[in-house]
Amino acid sequence: MDTSAIERRTVKKVTRRLIPFLFLCFAISILDRVNIGFAALQMNSDLGFSSAVFGFGAGIFFLGYFLLEVPGGALMTKFGARRWISRIMVSWGLVSCLTAFVTTDVQFYVVRFFLGVCEASFFPCMAWYLSTWFQTKHHAKAIAGFMIAIPYASAFGSPISTYLLQANFLGLHGWQSLFILEAIPSIILGIIVFFYLDDRIEDAKWLNADEKHWLLGVIQEEQQLKASKKSMSFLAALKERDVLVLAVGYFTWMCGYYGIVMFLPTLVQEMSKSLSTTAIGWIIGAMYLFAAIVMYLNGLHSDKMDERRYHVAVCLIISAVGMAVSLYAAQSNLVLGLLVYAIALAGAYGAYSPFWAIPPAYLSGPAAAAGIALINSVGNLGGFMGPYVMGYISMVTGVFNAGILFLAGCMVISSIIIMVCVKQTGKALRDNEYREVQESKKYDVLRENELNDKHSVTTTYH
Repeated sequence: MDTSAIERRTVKKVTRRLIPFLFLCFAISILDRVNIGFAALQMNSDLGFSSAVFGFGAGIFFLGYFLLEVPGGALMTKFGARRWISRIMVSWGLVSCLTAFVTTDVQFYVVRFFLGVCEASFFPCMAWYLSTWFQTKHHAKAIAGFMIAIPYASAFGSPISTYLLQANFLGLHGWQSLFILEAIPSIILGIIVFFYLDDRIEDAKWLNADEKHWLLGVIQEEQQLKASKKSMSFLAALKERDVLVLAVGYFTWMCGYYGIVMFLPTLVQEMSKSLSTTAIGWIIGAMYLFAAIVMYLNGLHSDKMDERRYHVAVCLIISAVGMAVSLYAAQSNLVLGLLVYAIALAGAYGAYSPFWAIPPAYLSGPAAAAGIALINSVGNLGGFMGPYVMGYISMVTGVFNAGILFLAGCMVISSIIIMVCVKQTGKALRDNEYREVQESKKYDVLRENELNDKHSVTTTYH
């Protein structure tokens, strides 16, 4: 049997089956999460929201996300990723529709909070699900394959969102049409998820017997190897040192990331009052397209070099430098200002795939689900802090300069934490480690046979 041929064929099939579909699901989730930034171009004036009110409302999403993230991860392991992902997508689509009908700041806060509650554990489910179908050496590329949806969703969603702002769906305002029309796909996809995904390799009718056998074998071997190196329960993973360090690093990173993402349409608008809403959409779309390319290439290079931490840290430093330079570039030259914003955005996105390849490299099973959920949960509190601080500072000072420096500082702190404090490398498991597991299995079998033989002799004697 040609094992290498089976491996190539199986990995290709799994990639083709899962990655495009999960990419689409994740793209819709990102669109529903960040369209608030484009809605703000109309909604804030229509409802009389200040920058501080908008920043708090945009960020409180992540508070709801934080509270339900870890419990959601636990429920996912109980009900299965397929059912849980389906539930998440349908519920957040319904709540997103309700955002179109808010009239006060309190209503805005409540809807955004419950949107976070509904979407909680979505990403950990996706990351954990992929870890049950891909070997460690393919994790960064696989994760990049669906996480690239983050910049792509914004790249193509930006001009779509600005176009919908000019629509009058059912006689509603543009920002109301935006929320409703971009929520409908998530409900439809949520229903499809239930029938399309398989919880177990054994249930995959699209793999033949040899492919199932090979994939199940290598995944189980990796799980056993991880468990032999560091075996822990769901609850124990929540207290694991590197899980906590990664959570802190992710928190500071998300402060900077969501601060720039949520306010980017407003920042671009501030640079040039002559730009139309449609032009802003296309410009930001191009920025996100560039970020998507950087994100994918960095994931590929991370897998090729089998290195994670420095691939994360360098991207975050580049993002911080881009933000700092934007303070001067945005005032002197429009094109230069847009370019440094694009660099800052690309750096913030580029770190994603190598970062999320670290936890599955040393955690397995329920522990992996718990670790990923905690990191994402604590980290996404930064999604609350960043936009809120950015909005508050701009309201107090009347400009965004101090807020942008705060976001850049968060990126620098995150890079230091991940580069210096994280002990886990996220490297792929080596062939010699697999051999150790195989030899250990052979020893166990031989030992069991010896014991059985002795037992047989003893029984015959008596």
